[in-house]
Amino acid sequence: MTFPDYFPYTHRPGQAEMIRLVRDCVHDGRHLVVEAGTGTGKTVTALCAALEGTANSGRKVIFLTRTKSQQRQIALEARAIADKADVVCIAIQGRGPATCPMMQNDRELVSGTSEELSKLCATLKKGGTEAGTCSFFDNLDDAAVEACISFVRSSHPDPEEFREFCSVRGICPYEAAKRVLPYANVVSAPYPFFFIPGIRTHFLEWMGIGERDAVVIMDEAHNLPNYLRDIQTYRMTQRALDLTMKEADENKDPEIYEGLTVKDAVTLVQDVLRDALEQFLRRDNDLIPPGYLSEEMMTRLGMTTYGIRDMLMSMYTVGEAVADEKKRRRKLPRSHILTLARFLLAWISCGEGSHVYLVAGGDNPYLEAYCLDASDAADPLLSCHSTVSMSGTLRPLDVYVKELSLYDPVTDSRPSPFPPGNLKVGYVRDVSTKYDELNGSEDTYERLKRYVIDLVNCVHRSTAVFFPSYALMDRFIADGVPGMLGREIYYEKSGMPQSELMEQMVDFKCSEGAVLFAVTGGRISEGLDFPGKELELAILVGIPYAKPSAKQDALVHYCQSRYGNGWDMAVKVPAVRKMRQAIGRLIRSETDRGVAVILDRRAADLAGIDAEYMEDPVASVREFFVNG
Repeated sequence: MTFPDYFPYTHRPGQAEMIRLVRDCVHDGRHLVVEAGTGTGKTVTALCAALEGTANSGRKVIFLTRTKSQQRQIALEARAIADKADVVCIAIQGRGPATCPMMQNDRELVSGTSEELSKLCATLKKGGTEAGTCSFFDNLDDAAVEACISFVRSSHPDPEEFREFCSVRGICPYEAAKRVLPYANVVSAPYPFFFIPGIRTHFLEWMGIGERDAVVIMDEAHNLPNYLRDIQTYRMTQRALDLTMKEADENKDPEIYEGLTVKDAVTLVQDVLRDALEQFLRRDNDLIPPGYLSEEMMTRLGMTTYGIRDMLMSMYTVGEAVADEKKRRRKLPRSHILTLARFLLAWISCGEGSHVYLVAGGDNPYLEAYCLDASDAADPLLSCHSTVSMSGTLRPLDVYVKELSLYDPVTDSRPSPFPPGNLKVGYVRDVSTKYDELNGSEDTYERLKRYVIDLVNCVHRSTAVFFPSYALMDRFIADGVPGMLGREIYYEKSGMPQSELMEQMVDFKCSEGAVLFAVTGGRISEGLDFPGKELELAILVGIPYAKPSAKQDALVHYCQSRYGNGWDMAVKVPAVRKMRQAIGRLIRSETDRGVAVILDRRAADLAGIDAEYMEDPVASVREFFVNG
């Protein structure tokens, strides 16, 4: 069969083969899992190949991303492809300050979730209530929609450009994007649009297709299994319970079941949480029996399972009424009563095989039903015509396939076309961040500090020091290591707002020879690019194995019982992927050069890292840059 050729650039080595691979899988309705190294042009090759494979079929391409920068890249590539193909590409994002003009004018709404804002918007769009209407929606008449469609057809705007187009016309960019979706054959969207069931149903309806007509491309797919576990995990904290109690007081403590009130239910859950902390907690988090919360509720209330469910459904109704009343007054329709009811209903509905049940301490103790099985939330992928999972750090591919339970996929690995000599990765043998060594011997910690100080000071290059945890980074900071480096230091700190982090990164990139303290597996090591001389030296302080905990032990046990290689799947593979992502920050183009030093002898045994032993890492780093 002859396929069209939509590729808009001169092929780099391996790109033509990559396009054929993706195109054939898309055309044949197969699942593809591919690791594609830096420089393979994952975005443009996958998009081009998917369009070639769906030509004249009526199918549409959904490109799922984790970041807004990835959506911008998709828009740029669609513009280039549009010179050779009929492409209509639109990016959609969840409701938030960037997509809802109403939020920008109301401080209270800024903290709203997409669901809460959606409920408020639905009321404002209907009108006829005390809440009034939304002028940005009212302005979206047929002429405005036609203008949006024409703009998207001609310009393939990125999210910011489309938002600016809508702002000038006083219309809502979120609602406008929805109106454009039926006309688009390429849609970029965040993961939740496809993997959260209620959102997916509406999303596909807006596009005018069913799952069988969708070709789904997942960028940075190495993050997908953990994301799918997270959206199926349910948590209730002590602070949330306190807010629920306050909301019950504000609403005259409604009755929810035969003399029981909301405050009675909240008090019960608070008591169960307190007792679980006393009875089961020995570490940061610990397991509780699967039926503990349900059985305690039945015992303490003298009710059956059916009675408990009826009580929770009544609480759910009360919570909805609270949210509706806020919505009527044009307030954020948030109800903590509703959140608690949802949590308890989800908890009693979880299967013992797919979830484990935990209690955790600290400043804000909580109960949690933690999801072990990512594959349940991945089920919709099996109904699609074709899917493409891709990342630069996806190996071992069989682990990813098992976690998502993909049926009969095509798997492949595509190396980076960049000169291999541009990246040097090494490790040392006399240190490790293994818990017993790091905390049992001051010598190990002091050697780690000495290595970091000597490596940073041996060359005046922009450097990132990646720590396996915030705790170890904070220990270095408390011991005065930044002051021993004689350089400008920037930090990725736990809980740092995104805007503050981005300001730090702009300053770091503009400061020649600056040093960045970050965490392996954090936002910097996985989400940001440092082209050219913006980053040339990476120091990985140890291996980012997950901290031992009941949750981690449960995941290891689950993977062992289901797949037979529990520790590798749950601990080793995620750590290696995080390290490869951090090292990958060094090389973003064919002219970039960089060196990574891993301060942990265990790196010698990690498949996929390909590190060489450095007897004298300082000399090796100096030699690399002198010879370059």
